[in-house]
Amino acid sequence: MEDRLFRDAMGKFATGVTVITTLHEGQPHGMTANAFMSVSLDPKLVVISIGGNARCLSRIKESGIFAVNILAANQQEQSMIFAGQIKEDREVTFETLADIPVIPNALAQVSCDVVTEYIEGDHTLFIGKVRDIRVQDGEPLLFYAGKYRSLETVPV
Repeated sequence: MEDRLFRDAMGKFATGVTVITTLHEGQPHGMTANAFMSVSLDPKLVVISIGGNARCLSRIKESGIFAVNILAANQQEQSMIFAGQIKEDREVTFETLADIPVIPNALAQVSCDVVTEYIEGDHTLFIGKVRDIRVQDGEPLLFYAGKYRSLETVPV
């Protein structure tokens, strides 16, 4: 099977957009990702998937911490910055949640300690035990078929 067919098929699954952040050598770092899910309620665990070529991979491995920032509909620029789609320098500000850098105004911020990592194919899966969570109301930024999207309310 060709890579393009696989990518096209996976693109048919609408996802939220996250920025995964970490603190490495005293500096915040981040990357855009949509490979995130909850794993367990007791204990509270989540999983992220990071590509083998991503700069954040070694930073998360070394720091042992990460945060998942679920972006709001008005945060497409932040997604594009951390995905490397915006090349010129933009100032990025961070807050902290349980001593881990997070993106201000994200719909949800989930700070985690890495408890396990698995290398599968060309990605590393990090299972994180949740340290703390911050949530706010708003609409999510979505990604579908290679494009950013937003929710539409449909009468029932």
